[in-house]
Amino acid sequence: MKAITKLVKITLLLKFILLSQVSFGQDEDSTKFSVSGSIDVYYRSNINADNSAPDGEPNAAPGTSFANLPGFALGMANIIGQYQGEKVGFVADLVFGPRGTDAIFASPLNSETGDIINQLYAYWNINDKITLTFGNFNTFLGYEVISPSSNFNYSTSYLFSYGPFSHTGLKADINLSENFDLMLAVMNPTDITELNLNGKYAYGAQLAYKNQFLNFLLDDGAFEIDFTGGFDVSESFFLGINAAYFEGDDDNPGFYGAAFYPQYQTSENFTLGFRAEYFAEDGNFGAIGTGVEDSDVFAATLTGSYDVGKLTIKPELRIDTASEDSSFFLDTDLQPQKSLSSFVLAAIYSF
Repeated sequence: MKAITKLVKITLLLKFILLSQVSFGQDEDSTKFSVSGSIDVYYRSNINADNSAPDGEPNAAPGTSFANLPGFALGMANIIGQYQGEKVGFVADLVFGPRGTDAIFASPLNSETGDIINQLYAYWNINDKITLTFGNFNTFLGYEVISPSSNFNYSTSYLFSYGPFSHTGLKADINLSENFDLMLAVMNPTDITELNLNGKYAYGAQLAYKNQFLNFLLDDGAFEIDFTGGFDVSESFFLGINAAYFEGDDDNPGFYGAAFYPQYQTSENFTLGFRAEYFAEDGNFGAIGTGVEDSDVFAATLTGSYDVGKLTIKPELRIDTASEDSSFFLDTDLQPQKSLSSFVLAAIYSF
């Protein structure tokens, strides 16, 4: 009965969004309401490991988020309704499917449909220098994001997977000058998106200079500093960069690492990209699955991206190599090994 009630609620919400789009379209002064989003599906296979999960054993896969299911698998459907007014606006970002569920893992806590809300916020452009945003928004840290349509590589990095995903709170975006922008935020504890469970708050800041971002997050004694940026080396060659350091405590040790994202556009429809990432645990953070303190992993990912209209096809080869045997990297006998090679073929449609 609960499942039927939830389905009815979701159906009515989608109908409301579509009807609202039609209504706004009939008003010449209110044409800034839009519906956008994406869907993604994929096939994944290990090259040097078993692809089954017998007797409840986990499937061998990198310890990173998303794109880790064996065989033909589902990503998510992402539907975004938004209104962009001159002074005010809102975003309602809904996700359905395994990737969406993994992205908002700390919800639902207080509502039956909380597990479909990726972002939900309103904003106010006070003037041409300051914008206030109030609600649930995806994190400002890191190079990669939740939506696969906005990432070049289909699988995700360790830095993305173990950094924050989302925040709920109040942030101010301030334009300081032609080249500098500042963001300041007060938020609930990281990834607790529906309410505040303990009365403690996290604090964030971002300093931006010409699309280079220096990010800070302070959350109940834990601290993260992150640099995200990129450079157009030429008209066809781009280099993205991400580096981060996270300091936790005795119960939640930290990590550090860096990733480089060179991408070369070979034609109007095809781009070849590479992600080279080094990720290390400070203590036994649990991200690599070695069970050994101060272990590390190097992950190399080669991705092709071919556009056919609004459809993007992404074949991908990935090799993860850890300093110690990892319980995530299982061989054909389901025994831990140091490296795992895998292949992914993904299809992403954006609208």
